[in-house]
Amino acid sequence: MNFTLVKQSELSGSKATVYTVQLSDGIDLFDQFLKENIGGYHEDINDILQRLRTIATKTGAQKNYFKLREGKPGDGVSALYDSPKKHLRLYCVRMGNSVIILGGGGPKTTRTYQEDPKLNYEANLIKQVSKEITEKMNTKYLCFSDDELELEGELVITP
Repeated sequence: MNFTLVKQSELSGSKATVYTVQLSDGIDLFDQFLKENIGGYHEDINDILQRLRTIATKTGAQKNYFKLREGKPGDGVSALYDSPKKHLRLYCVRMGNSVIILGGGGPKTTRTYQEDPKLNYEANLIKQVSKEITEKMNTKYLCFSDDELELEGELVITP
């Protein structure tokens, strides 16, 4: 799978940097998530955006903001959700306290994401992204900046 990690300056700050995944066909997974859900979940979207701004500017990507291990152990997939109602799931890769890579997601209407075709697709997509990023980091084509706040190297990922 080919994709590009795109830094989101408007969502990034001194505590964490936020990236989105842009697929080779030009689709930005986070932008698509926003467009698909803003109509029916306006408050929830605003809550997620506020949480991202708080993470980026005040707290860093602390574990309590995420549902960790959304996939299998070691795949790096987490979910960021709105609070307190938790209607939406936004799948992401949390890299320590300083980098978040946003994928897609949607409304959570089933007990597990595997029971919902849309959430299952989005979770599996971000799992693949996480796998490719891990491989690039292991081969040193992608790494953290000296201050560990950003990613450097090949942000265009091709297996």
